[in-house]
Amino acid sequence: MAQLICENVSLGYDNKTILNNLSFSVNSGDYLCIVGENGSGKSTLMKTILGLNKPMSGEIFFGDNMKKGDIGYLPQQTDVQKNFPASVREIVLSGCQSRAGLRPFYNKHEKEMASDAMKRMRIEEFSKRCYRELSGGQQQRVLLARALCATQKMLLLDEPVSGLDPKVTAEMYELISGLNKEGITIIMISHDIDVAIREASHILHICEKPFFGTKEEYLASNLGSKFIEREDI
Repeated sequence: MAQLICENVSLGYDNKTILNNLSFSVNSGDYLCIVGENGSGKSTLMKTILGLNKPMSGEIFFGDNMKKGDIGYLPQQTDVQKNFPASVREIVLSGCQSRAGLRPFYNKHEKEMASDAMKRMRIEEFSKRCYRELSGGQQQRVLLARALCATQKMLLLDEPVSGLDPKVTAEMYELISGLNKEGITIIMISHDIDVAIREASHILHICEKPFFGTKEEYLASNLGSKFIEREDI
């Protein structure tokens, strides 16, 4: 069943269109990688799905009892965020804010969700550590655990391994793949076409004439073969 449907969506800012008439759908359990050139509109699309931006035209629908609040989001980190002076547990718990609403404290269920998310991301031992004292890979696992507290349905990940070394990158992809195998839908922006082909079930290539389909269809397409060939040079 489709959890997300984008229908003839056009995106842009300051009255400048950067993406025209994009249509695609994401089913429960899919692993969609979004690829394309820098500035093509990948992050803008993700923010529009989250409701942070409005489409210039077209519509975005949610199915399978999905709501915008059911989406976990891991954005690209800024230098300010990397130095945030809070404990790991506090940051992971903050992923439950949409559930807590105006309540001043987190309830037992929310605290259990945070503990479970830390276990799944293998960061229990860091729960009392200050976030800014952690390595880049550890911080990303904390933020992924935080995103898990917001959802058990869909995760939006914007370049989740940016700046990480190869070993930590591989570990992150293993964790993300594990979550997908548990049934969580993954929508991930990636600059690494090899990873997209290896990990994804579907690929959305944003360009003048966007492509959307399975990775097998992408590999067989002219756009996919040309892009892969160029990346390999």
